[in-house]
Amino acid sequence: MNQHAEMTAAAEAAARVVDGVDREQFGAPTPCTEWDVQALLNHLILWTSYSLERRAQGESVAPELMEKDFAASPAFTTEYRAQLDRALAAWSDPAVWERTLSVMGSDTPAADVAALIIAEMILHGWDLARATGQEYAVAENAAVAALAAIEANAELFRQYKGFADAVPVPDDAPSLDRALALSGRDPRWTAPK
Repeated sequence: MNQHAEMTAAAEAAARVVDGVDREQFGAPTPCTEWDVQALLNHLILWTSYSLERRAQGESVAPELMEKDFAASPAFTTEYRAQLDRALAAWSDPAVWERTLSVMGSDTPAADVAALIIAEMILHGWDLARATGQEYAVAENAAVAALAAIEANAELFRQYKGFADAVPVPDDAPSLDRALALSGRDPRWTAPK
């Protein structure tokens, strides 16, 4: 299923959050307890822009990018937006969504990989927004896409410690809150004072 519109909405939300990060916040805690803001920012940039473009081309992330400190660049916000634009352009070809990609030695539909990266953009975009005191907003179609990807993969991710236990939220909670909660995030999380 082609979710380019959802990917574009999630990318715009992530880029807005990255634009709002101040270097003085780099050492601040995040909802991802093992990462501070700088580590989370680097993870977000790597997987939601560079990896996203490489996946559209049927490739994996180049090894030299795995250790790169993207946040060290004075222009990390504009560089992230430019890389996101390249990634979105790569996924704009409908044929890309029909491919099968090799992921960890297994054949996976490109659309499934894209759905997980949409979820990654939204979850870590929200993490970064909360950690830096920003409001997070994403289009409903993107939140619904992320929720579907998380519902399909949450138990597997929990087995590999990628997600914590689900956090209870009301059945009628917004799609974004349900996606966050199912991934083990408390939608009410705020940065410690």
